[in-house]
Amino acid sequence: MAKYILKRIFYLILTLFIIASLTFFLMKLMPGTPFNNPKIPAEQLAALKKANGLDKPVYVQYLKYLGGMLHGDFGTSYQFAGQSVSHLIASRVAPSLQIGAQAMVIGTLLGILLGAVAAIRANTWVDSVATIFAILGRSIPNFVFAALLQFWLAYKLHIFPIALWDGFSSSILPTIALAMAPLAQTARFMRTEMVDVLNSDYIELARSKGESEWGVVAKHALRNSMIPVVTIIGPMAVDLMVGSLVVENIFAIPGIGEQFVRSILTNDYPTIMGLTMLYSFMLVVVLLISDILYGLIDPRIRLSGGSK
Repeated sequence: MAKYILKRIFYLILTLFIIASLTFFLMKLMPGTPFNNPKIPAEQLAALKKANGLDKPVYVQYLKYLGGMLHGDFGTSYQFAGQSVSHLIASRVAPSLQIGAQAMVIGTLLGILLGAVAAIRANTWVDSVATIFAILGRSIPNFVFAALLQFWLAYKLHIFPIALWDGFSSSILPTIALAMAPLAQTARFMRTEMVDVLNSDYIELARSKGESEWGVVAKHALRNSMIPVVTIIGPMAVDLMVGSLVVENIFAIPGIGEQFVRSILTNDYPTIMGLTMLYSFMLVVVLLISDILYGLIDPRIRLSGGSK
């Protein structure tokens, strides 16, 4: 296991290096500059580019950026003069992490519960309702859920704040909107896998020994059905990261998703790079954790060799 984790950490670092390089050069191909205002005099424009190192060759800018990044320096934001990107991200990361973590935990746990109930009551009206719910959760984009929740629960019924960030109550609607996709996806995988497990020979053997149906489910079916769910944690995390970009803007949450969109609109290169690296780092770490959990849930799976 230790050898496998070290190998994955090496690939993690290599992946981040490739992402940093590709993102840097792709940004240089973008039209316009961070100082697109035509009213800026030519002399002042030249001074701004020199002050931010944009007058140097691209490869020099690239090497300088990589050197700074290795020391945790992601540069200074063009949008907020004098403010470092690291400080800007640190001041905005808390709301994003809160709603993302809440959505992942709630979506996964409720999805497991819904999928398990649907499998136990397979081919009944409970199964049909759960299946319809899962299809709707995957088919409807989270920004539509966000708009509907905002209109009914905030604007019409005044139960929750309609927008802005004012503590836990402000996080409930964005969390629900983000949790719908992982909930539906988890329920679908859980239901499919658990139906197969409940019809397997070793489950029949457990039943023949006199174990109750709930005992069979709790002791044998749930654990073995969890493996496919763990493998989709990574892709679900990606969905949450992408979805949070839109949902944060809908609810005017001062998070990194909302800042990411603003940085792209203003060509704030250092902030775009910093946030891209943060999203990439979180993604590869989640994928690493899901692989480790995969082996822990089923010890028969040897991660280093991939065989049972």
